[in-house]
Amino acid sequence: MVSKIRVLLGMLALLALAIGAIALLAAMKAAPLWFTIVPLGILFIGASVIRSLGWFDKKTGD
Repeated sequence: MVSKIRVLLGMLALLALAIGAIALLAAMKAAPLWFTIVPLGILFIGASVIRSLGWFDKKTGD
């Protein structure tokens, strides 16, 4: 089972990291391609890692 609150908090944290990466890329005047690759990579790879760690799983009430 998936905990909706944990998914929301995890994705908000990853979104904040992606926005920070966009700001950093803008400060560095990076090429436009990086503005697509880096944020999407943070979101997809970060969500995969968090899910594989079991952080999105709902704990049973035992």
